[in-house]
Amino acid sequence: MNVPNNLKYTKDHEWLKIEGDVAYIGVTDYAQSQLGDIVFVDVTTEGETLEKEEALGTIEAVKTVSDVYMPVGGEVIEFNTKLEDNADLINKDPYGDGWIVKVKLSDPEEIKALLSPEAYKEIIGA
Repeated sequence: MNVPNNLKYTKDHEWLKIEGDVAYIGVTDYAQSQLGDIVFVDVTTEGETLEKEEALGTIEAVKTVSDVYMPVGGEVIEFNTKLEDNADLINKDPYGDGWIVKVKLSDPEEIKALLSPEAYKEIIGA
């Protein structure tokens, strides 16, 4: 399982890449492998401010639909429109072109509560 060292993680298998007061959010390599072939991503929260742990959208795989949660509170400022026609980018490149949303952080202090790569590896047994 690929767990990049430059990201933060959640127990719900989301990752964050922090750039100033903006975070890219996606699902981990582990999560996409558990979901299987991803066919659709539905994010209707663009422009909304959500609290930590609120659902920001859903990922539909061949056999299941899974919620994606906000690892931190903030305003959803951009949805990755590449996923509209290529949802499988999450399978192919979960930490690159497969990012799901960009969020303007409400409280950067919330990042401190997220998991380190080492702690996330323990959760998934990697």
